[in-house]
Amino acid sequence: MTSAKHYECTVKVEVTFIAEQSDIEHNRYAFAYHVTITNTGSVAAQLISRHWIITEANGEQQEVKGLGVVGAQPLLKPSAQFEYTSGTLINTPMGEMQGTYQMVAEDGVQFDAVIPAFSLVMPRVLH
Repeated sequence: MTSAKHYECTVKVEVTFIAEQSDIEHNRYAFAYHVTITNTGSVAAQLISRHWIITEANGEQQEVKGLGVVGAQPLLKPSAQFEYTSGTLINTPMGEMQGTYQMVAEDGVQFDAVIPAFSLVMPRVLH
């Protein structure tokens, strides 16, 4: 069935540790992440909301849900991209994020764009 190709977005993420916003003595580790969302389907789609799962090295998890991203609900035509940068604070020097963007195609079909898991790692923590 080819319907999945109509409704498809890919997500790529690049992460940066932000030393100047971190406070290691108080277990606060700041990370910025730059996201690129590409509509790889054949139908225009709008990003409506987000759902993140953030897992710290100690197993603690937090969920973040909300409308749009950085105050926007971009409409992506086929092959179009939307990029933004945001950030998160965690209590361990390592962690992981993953999630989904809830999308609505111009024909009304709702689908999720998967945000693959990516690592949050303070430099020099891993060998």
